[in-house]
Amino acid sequence: MKQVEVQIPEIFNPLLQTKIRYKLFYGGRGGGKSYAFADSLLLKARENNIYVLCIREVQDSIKESVYKLLGDRIKHYNFTDFRVKADSIENMVTGSKFVFKGMQDTNNMNIKSFEGVDICWIEEAQKLSAKSWEILDPTIRKEGSEIWISMNREEERDPIWKAIAVNPDDRTFICRVNYTDNPFCPDELKYQAEKCQKENYDDYCHIWLGEPRILGNKRLISTVDVHRAQEPKIDKSDSPLVVGVDIAREGDDKTAICFRRGRWQYRLDKYTKLDTVEVANILTNIIKEHKPARIFLDAGLNGYGVYDILSARGYGNVAKAINFGGQAINKDRYANKRAEMWGELRDWLHQEAPVQIVSDDDLAEDLVSVEIKHDKDGRLLLEKKEDVKKRIKRSPDSGDALALTFAEPVYENRKENVSTFGNGNVSLEQLYRDEMMTNSNTW
Repeated sequence: MKQVEVQIPEIFNPLLQTKIRYKLFYGGRGGGKSYAFADSLLLKARENNIYVLCIREVQDSIKESVYKLLGDRIKHYNFTDFRVKADSIENMVTGSKFVFKGMQDTNNMNIKSFEGVDICWIEEAQKLSAKSWEILDPTIRKEGSEIWISMNREEERDPIWKAIAVNPDDRTFICRVNYTDNPFCPDELKYQAEKCQKENYDDYCHIWLGEPRILGNKRLISTVDVHRAQEPKIDKSDSPLVVGVDIAREGDDKTAICFRRGRWQYRLDKYTKLDTVEVANILTNIIKEHKPARIFLDAGLNGYGVYDILSARGYGNVAKAINFGGQAINKDRYANKRAEMWGELRDWLHQEAPVQIVSDDDLAEDLVSVEIKHDKDGRLLLEKKEDVKKRIKRSPDSGDALALTFAEPVYENRKENVSTFGNGNVSLEQLYRDEMMTNSNTW
């Protein structure tokens, strides 16, 4: 088997050198956690026959997982002993195997297949629900098995942080790693971090140093993340098209229609003083011309009327009315559906992988204007839309339209398919693409 030099930052040595049940690495943007985890697992898989489970809370498709990152690293190092299959990765010499799952997709039958896992990698672990952890932890039960956890902390109440890090035992290793610990961090990211430090120290601590959000900071989404998302970097995506529609409620409110493909939000249309039929006609034309995988409508006031018209025209399989006050999918983390949609939007903007949104002043202001609170169970709540309107003197229609594109996981043709991108996470490799072209050892 061909020997290849793989350089992993020294701070990640415990991944390879220490035998311990829980290995938790957390921190801010640019720390290289995903790269270090991927490279370390590939090295282990070349040395011994291991079964690796790569897990996350919600996985819309195989490309929502770290599947692509692992495949990219295999190509980067020219590891010819790996075979990248449609839904797994295997080493043809040692017999090692990588599989990819979302906890929301598990059931009593397929959870049993996890029992033989040697290493479980939980990516974006801050999003794992308490219920998922209660199921997953005892299921990884093989003698000597390990659970590797990578996360960017969101709040003090992150379930896995409470379970692992608040009172760690001698079977737990915890390490914070930031861009300052990563010798391969691109200069552009260092510049962004230093700029953020000067302009907004609270954002710097959360985004770049991995601190949880300050409870006194009422904003859900930071200005830094919005400005970064507005910088041109993506001009196409073959992820399914998801359309969010916030329908005007009264007076000067606007009907906002947002187009998003994966990590690329590329179009925002706004209309005033449309009636129910006119909105339905516009959406009918969008369905015919653009063939979206799903259209999510605000169900308030006129929303159900628009949905009824679309359904009568035969588009009920594409359109879905969303009740902002309805139950969240992740009930442990979010108090209602609106909080969940905006929370997922926040995480999308905050992730290290690049995102692109349209340069629109209303949208930018909407995103940074929404304030948060928590219910008695510590779940995320948003201030009422009416309260936002009083403060910014208009309704945050554009922000709600974008948030609606995160109402539910979306699959190509409304079903999971390994050839689709779901909600469209892009490999971190693409974030560092230009840097890696000039230095083969750059992360």
